[in-house]
Amino acid sequence: MSGGFRSRAGGTPPTPPTTPAPSAAGRPGRRTHRGGRENATAGPAAHSRRGAAGSGGAAATRGRAGNPKNRRFLAPADGPAVDMARRVAVDVLWKVREDGAFGNLVLPQFLSEAQLSGRDAAFATEITYGSLRTMGICDAIIDAASDRPVGRLDGVVLDCLRLGVYQLLFTKVESHAAVDTTVRLAGLLAGGRVTGFVNAVMRRISRTPASVWLDTLAPSDPLARAAWMTGHPGWIAESFAAALAAGPEDPRPRPADGKLPADLNEALAADSSRPGIHLVARPGELTQEELCALTGAAPARFSPYGAYLDSGNPADFDCVRQGLAAVQDEGSQLIARALTEVPVDGPDGGRWLDLCAGPGGKAALIGGIAAIAGARLDAVELAPHRAELIRKTVRDMPVTVITADGTNPPLEPGYDRILVDAPCSGLGALRRRPEARWVKRESAIAELTELQQALLESAVGLLRPGGVIIYSTCSPDIRETRGVVDAVAGSHDNLVELPAGSYFCGMRDTGGFASVQMWPHRHGTDAMFAAVLKKTI
Repeated sequence: MSGGFRSRAGGTPPTPPTTPAPSAAGRPGRRTHRGGRENATAGPAAHSRRGAAGSGGAAATRGRAGNPKNRRFLAPADGPAVDMARRVAVDVLWKVREDGAFGNLVLPQFLSEAQLSGRDAAFATEITYGSLRTMGICDAIIDAASDRPVGRLDGVVLDCLRLGVYQLLFTKVESHAAVDTTVRLAGLLAGGRVTGFVNAVMRRISRTPASVWLDTLAPSDPLARAAWMTGHPGWIAESFAAALAAGPEDPRPRPADGKLPADLNEALAADSSRPGIHLVARPGELTQEELCALTGAAPARFSPYGAYLDSGNPADFDCVRQGLAAVQDEGSQLIARALTEVPVDGPDGGRWLDLCAGPGGKAALIGGIAAIAGARLDAVELAPHRAELIRKTVRDMPVTVITADGTNPPLEPGYDRILVDAPCSGLGALRRRPEARWVKRESAIAELTELQQALLESAVGLLRPGGVIIYSTCSPDIRETRGVVDAVAGSHDNLVELPAGSYFCGMRDTGGFASVQMWPHRHGTDAMFAAVLKKTI
């Protein structure tokens, strides 16, 4: 083994738990509101708001005044020179840990405040998202290389170490630069007394290649090893494996050791890759061809409204600022379009419903098509502030936004088409929120499936005979997908499931069921699910 590798006890580092995860539980999960799109999560990934779990000892294991609650990034005159990209990155990590903030929402704000652009902004983005995405791996390595358990480290010190370890093991940053900047950043934030500790940990880690750290700390169980190597908690890797292996004969399998789906590692790796930028042209406002000409984007593989943008800020384009186009994953576009394409029995009376409409992306696409088709869309959202966001998004469209509980909305039955884009765990969109995998808890899924079934039952009651429902989630977890569809469809003799693949623009390899399961590694979309149900006459 390479020199310099040692644990707190001076021997081979202990094998981490089957699920590599931050060392302390977050705040209790908040209940997903009904009719909206917020996911149940467990709170910050790492430590309490006060930082350290213990008391006394060195500064590295104590909460310090280095964490002012309103701190943004450090001004250049705050202390020893540390580049602004790393200062912004550590502040995002701090905000995520302290306040449970979404890294993908906080980072653009901090980049703007710091006036970073070009290569500096790209570097800040890479080390921020990378540190959040590999947080469980970094914590296990820090724990193995430190003489103090990760759970007792001051939160700011841990932020700095995570950022430094990611640079050491997963980027081309020179070892001495990663060590030096991490030490100076920790001293600046937490005080000079922590620099010796941080320096020692970083140097121990730097002496051993990333491949050796990963191989040595990886669990022996094949599924747990796949999770570890791709930076996932074990339960998420198991969820993906079950979804990839599921078939009509056994829709809820538990993968056996050594018999994992052939593309599980590919699926997990794609889930850890940064997603591309998907644009959508608003129907009736802009064509796909016009969108590509205005932005330099390439036509989407499946969606006739979609385009792929390699890089840049979509808000820089006039067509996006004017609402003629928007950012929307191609999978979401296909689901919204499919609702308008599935044939209904009898005349389409133009009464369409989006039962869980927030924040409004699918409602806007459906609303644009409704305007062309002479239909009207009702969009239901429980949270008033999210309902207002929908109103702004669908302005000038034939869309009525209703603030109500989707499980019991004040609506007259008789809808021709209903979309139930249900609140879910969001496991299919983890690549867009790099810290989310370490925040979410499997225990939330039982409550979510109860809500999902209630929403789908509500839709069945609102649907006219001969009408269609699309049930969709941004999760591939079979409890939230096939489990919900089978439970509801099985309790209604007049509800049949139709083959959904016919309405997804030639998409192939979408699973062994009548429903469609998309995957980043197969289709380039988020791992979204959709099933088509029709009420018989």
